[in-house]
Amino acid sequence: MPPADANAAPGPTSARPGRTGPRADTGGTRDAPFGDFTVEDDDADSEDTLDLHLPSEYLALFTQGTTDLLDRLHTWGPVATPVGSFQLVPVHAEHDLPLIHGWMNDPAVAEFWDLAGPRKRTEDHLRAQLDGDGRSMPCLGMLDGTPMSYWEIYRADLDPLARHYPARPHDTGIHLLVGEAADRARGLGSVLLKAVADLVLDRRPACARVVAEPDLRNAPSLSAFLSAGFRYAAEIDLPDKRAALMIRDRLLRDAL
Repeated sequence: MPPADANAAPGPTSARPGRTGPRADTGGTRDAPFGDFTVEDDDADSEDTLDLHLPSEYLALFTQGTTDLLDRLHTWGPVATPVGSFQLVPVHAEHDLPLIHGWMNDPAVAEFWDLAGPRKRTEDHLRAQLDGDGRSMPCLGMLDGTPMSYWEIYRADLDPLARHYPARPHDTGIHLLVGEAADRARGLGSVLLKAVADLVLDRRPACARVVAEPDLRNAPSLSAFLSAGFRYAAEIDLPDKRAALMIRDRLLRDAL
């Protein structure tokens, strides 16, 4: 994730995006901010975003009045930023895998994403989202038409992360890595974080908050989120890290 000055961004917002739920909670019924539902998890040792197999009738509660769980992210289009025109473009695995695989094997990125190694490891991570129910979308960040970052936009309220904070319906989460080392010292991190958070709020009218959970050890990342208008909400214990819950509120977006 981007560094304190939002420039050097060596890694993402989390050590392993989506691995956010405690083993003890897999399966069974839980109290959610919007009522009870049954979580079906075939693998008690896994906590990835898409390992929460939610009933179709529950998912339907979140798609009423919308086209899909992320409000047609592929149609959001470009936005103007102080550093150029920026756009989130959903990943096409066949075409984009070599680029993303290379980024994942950069030691500065691998330290936080834990996806270094053979290409299949990165491919499986992408496929799990692309072939899933749409609650998490992997994207390339295109700056003036050039791919320079990798993003995951996901429904935090439908993610294991929701077990660790008082989630609200339609909370939307962000994971990010800046791909090229040369782009990590250009002041891009905070600018793009703010742009994407505002893009989510603009394109997802039901979403009142954008959330992230960077590793507490990653001080530059925390600073970048704060510079992008996120507020520090809490410390949370996740299976593979202690994280800072960062929130950008719709109501405070003009004040921060």
